[in-house]
Amino acid sequence: MDILQNLADGLQVALAPQNLLFVLLGVYVGMMVGVLPGLGPAPTVALLLPITFGLEPSTAVIMLAGVYYGAMYGGTITSVLLRIPGEAASVVSTVDGHEMARQGHAGRALGLAAIGSFVGGLVATCCLVLFAPALADFALNFGSPEYTVLALLGLILVAYTSAGTMVKSLVAVGIGLLLASIGQDPMSGASRWAFGVPDLMGGIDIVAVIMGLFGLTEILVNIVENRRGVSPTNAVGRVLPTGRDLKDNTGAIGRGSLIGTGLGLVPGGGGVLASLVSYGVERKISRTPERFGHGVPQAVSGPETANNAASISSFIPLLTLGFPPNGVLAVIFGALLIQGVTPGPTLISDHPDIFWGVVGSMVVGNLILLVMNIPLLPVFVRIAKIPPAVMSTLTVAILIVGAYTINGNTFDVAVMVAAGLAGYLLRSIGVPPAPIVLAFILGPIFETNFRRSLVLSDGGFGIFASSPTAVVLLALTILVLVSTALPLVRQRRRTLEAEN
Repeated sequence: MDILQNLADGLQVALAPQNLLFVLLGVYVGMMVGVLPGLGPAPTVALLLPITFGLEPSTAVIMLAGVYYGAMYGGTITSVLLRIPGEAASVVSTVDGHEMARQGHAGRALGLAAIGSFVGGLVATCCLVLFAPALADFALNFGSPEYTVLALLGLILVAYTSAGTMVKSLVAVGIGLLLASIGQDPMSGASRWAFGVPDLMGGIDIVAVIMGLFGLTEILVNIVENRRGVSPTNAVGRVLPTGRDLKDNTGAIGRGSLIGTGLGLVPGGGGVLASLVSYGVERKISRTPERFGHGVPQAVSGPETANNAASISSFIPLLTLGFPPNGVLAVIFGALLIQGVTPGPTLISDHPDIFWGVVGSMVVGNLILLVMNIPLLPVFVRIAKIPPAVMSTLTVAILIVGAYTINGNTFDVAVMVAAGLAGYLLRSIGVPPAPIVLAFILGPIFETNFRRSLVLSDGGFGIFASSPTAVVLLALTILVLVSTALPLVRQRRRTLEAEN
């Protein structure tokens, strides 16, 4: 009964005129972002951070969340019509989705993707409602040892599941930890890595780093690669699926909902991993796996359901544990910090309007997306043709103004530009940017709680296994390390055997 009452309160917050307006704005911008190849939700959320400075915390998060799951919808449109993934999680749909478009069934593919995404979003929202409060209550019992092991597990999972090789992901994590250590020591207050620069004494602003790594870097990549638009498929066809279509795709949508909801919780996973796993599952259980790649509807509805469900469920660890599982949620984490709100176990009790308002907005936002997706399809096709030069110029101008407004000084602009240039160089050698930001956030959590635990135990490491929760987390950490190391050891052994 309490959950229903809280959900009703959340819907009331979401349906307030101002919040409803920003739900509409968020999902609409998200869909446009998904339609524009190369931009993506993370750079856009970073770009919109300055707009949130003057908003209420609940309104700010509602809008940014709408951009995130709205982009999951929009990315499907260019994947199907142009064979260009508007968002990384929609890359799977470029295969069978575009083949359906070539066969004159683009509308059918888009309609199934829209319905699947709506169902996946609702399933993940239900899990958010049911499990997030319980997880938050459980996390209230966490002490420094538990947070230390949890942060360590998060850092390892970020490196293990991120794009790129394990070594390059570890490099990215190391860079993030180094950047996080700049400023004052959290325990003693001593200066670290400031080199006498007053602006570095307080550390590097996470928002400036995010805007550079995700916003400016993406612009530079697009300019250098000279990405050009492709003429979209002209024949869209019927958008509303038939009863037979819905019946044939019910299983794929159901499986995609569960897969996406589960994998959205994994640090570094999110929509990309969920859509890939869903595609693999559908092909594995299909009676005609040889047809995959030639326009199979289940190869579109399943992955698109999974990536939208993952975008919703990824809010569970952010809001209840204070751990952002992917790059986009790391940006939203920064937005909450700007508002003076720290995500974690006490968020639901201290700021129920934010938590339940966001939950309510997800129900409203997914419904709006389902209604908007069909009639606005011709508009989004035209948006996909906007010249990249126009979008790049406008985006860079907004990034510079936004970076300056963080603290009202040019140092943050310099940090943003430096992060953008560094991000581009790292991307050019295959080092992903997301682990840098996630490590930047998780690093201080790990360091502070690790040192605090050692103080409490007089330097004894046994404190990290002093509770059942810490032991379970430690076992999971060791399991992940072993599962990561074994393939590397086997590969090394095969190499040595081949040389001999």
